[in-house]
Amino acid sequence: MKNRKLICLVSGWFLVTILIYYCFPYFVIPFVWLFTATYLFILLIFQIVKTYRERKNISKPRQIRLITITILFFLTFYRFNKIPTDVIEKIDCFILKNKREQIVNQVKSGELKPNISWNNIICELPFEFPIISNGGNDIMIYKNKKTKKITIHFWIFRNFFDSPQTYLVYSEDSENITYYEKKIKENPDQNWKLKPKWYRILDY
Repeated sequence: MKNRKLICLVSGWFLVTILIYYCFPYFVIPFVWLFTATYLFILLIFQIVKTYRERKNISKPRQIRLITITILFFLTFYRFNKIPTDVIEKIDCFILKNKREQIVNQVKSGELKPNISWNNIICELPFEFPIISNGGNDIMIYKNKKTKKITIHFWIFRNFFDSPQTYLVYSEDSENITYYEKKIKENPDQNWKLKPKWYRILDY
């Protein structure tokens, strides 16, 4: 594997990781992951065999290829792409923080409202990019009937039916905040508070 091919491999891996995070529907992701992990595993075995054959005089390019493919395979295989996904999530939260706060203000002012005929809580955002809410750039808007306080869900990972979903949540509703705080205590690895009124929540 020449250096140009190695660069293409790393670039392709980054591209697939980004697409998995932002674009691929949930039912496609396991197949993309399986293909990527299998492909990297085959390359890794190939490099291990090559390295063994050259064990008496292992070249520096061979070492770089073996280390690079090993790292990519580990990052892909370990807890289903957890490390790169977590890194992307943190970068995304930082870069798009102001844009999401702007959307919250638009919801408060009434500029953005649920606008899907078959669902009275989903708002389809009037733009495709940047991707503020994964899985279609839709947000969920809840309003407490008694207090009129709002809660907004931005999807991090969008699933369907009763499958697990992950959100960035903005909430002014004390009832929902109590629920989120409880989830944080029960499972702090998957749920945490970002700042006042903002949460990262895994829900079922």
